Amino acid sequence: MTVAVRIARAYTGKDKVAFCGYHGWQDWYLAANLADDKNLNGHLLPGLEPKGVPRGLKGTAIPFNYNQIKELEQIVKENKDVGVIVMEPIRYHEPKDNFLVKVRQIANRIGAVLIFDEITIGWRLGYGGAHLKYGVNPDIAVFAKAMSNGFPMAAIIGAKEVMQAAQTTFISSTYWTDGIGSVAALATIKKMIAKKVPQHLEKIGKSIKQGLERAAKNNKLKVFVIGFPPLLAFSFDYEDSEAIRTLFIQEMLKRKILAGNNVDISYGFKPEHVKKYLTAVNEVFGLLQQAIQQKKVRQLLKGPVAHSGFKRLT
Repeated sequence: MTVAVRIARAYTGKDKVAFCGYHGWQDWYLAANLADDKNLNGHLLPGLEPKGVPRGLKGTAIPFNYNQIKELEQIVKENKDVGVIVMEPIRYHEPKDNFLVKVRQIANRIGAVLIFDEITIGWRLGYGGAHLKYGVNPDIAVFAKAMSNGFPMAAIIGAKEVMQAAQTTFISSTYWTDGIGSVAALATIKKMIAKKVPQHLEKIGKSIKQGLERAAKNNKLKVFVIGFPPLLAFSFDYEDSEAIRTLFIQEMLKRKILAGNNVDISYGFKPEHVKKYLTAVNEVFGLLQQAIQQKKVRQLLKGPVAHSGFKRLT
C-alpha cells in the first residue's frame, strides 16, 4: 500500500490522501492521528498514538466512513490538494446507493488517483478482485499474500499512465529478485480456479453464518453477525462485550478450537470442521448466556480481558 500511495502521489503531485478502511501501519496512514488522535479509532486500536510518525505529515491523511459519500465530498471541498483516494472496496457491508460509483466520479472530478486495497477482500468473491464484481475500476488495485497462499508476494496493478509515475520516483524491495512468491502465486491462482475456491468459501461461510445465528437464538444470546459468507464477524450486544468475547475465546480453546469473533473462511475449511466448530460454539454460547445471567463473566476468566483488536470503518 505504501508503494501504491507513493506512485499515486508521484502521478498527481499532491500530498493529501483521503482514505476509508484499514491499510497498514505505515507513516502515510498513521499520520491521520497526528491531526486528531481519534481519527483512526474506527480503523485501529482506539487511542492509538502516532509516536514515531513525523509531525510534518499532520493533515496529509484524512478518513471518511464507508457508504458516507457526503463525508468524502466535504473532505475534497475543504482540501483542494487531495491527490489520492484510498479505500477497501468492500469488507463487511455492501456498497449502498452507488457508493463506489460516486467515489469513482469524485476521483475523476478532482483528478485524484483512486486506489482499491484488495489485500483482504481480493479473491474471496471472485478472481481478480471485488472491483470486477461491482464493475468499478480503480486506477490502482493492490493484492497481497492471499494470492500466494501466504508466501511473501504482492501485486500492484493499475492504469498504464498512472503506473508509469513509478519511473519518476524510487521504489525498492528486498525480495524483488526472489522467485518463490511469484511461483507460489501462479500455483495458488491456478488452484483457486480449478477448485472453484470462491464458490467453496461462499458455501462454507453460509453454513457458519447460519449456524452462528442459530446458536445465538437457541441460547437466547444477543449476537450480531455481519459480513459476507467468506468474511464474517460477530459481536456480543452487551455492555461488557469485551469480557464476554474473551470468555468465548477461552472456552473455545478449552475445546481445542482457536477462534475469535472474526471468521475468515479458507479453502481448508471442510463440512466436518464446520460441524465441530458450531457444536463448540453452541456449547460456549450456552455457557456465556448463563454467565451473563449470573453476572459471573469476569469471575470465569482465567486471564485479563483481551484488547478490542483492529477496528475498521468498512
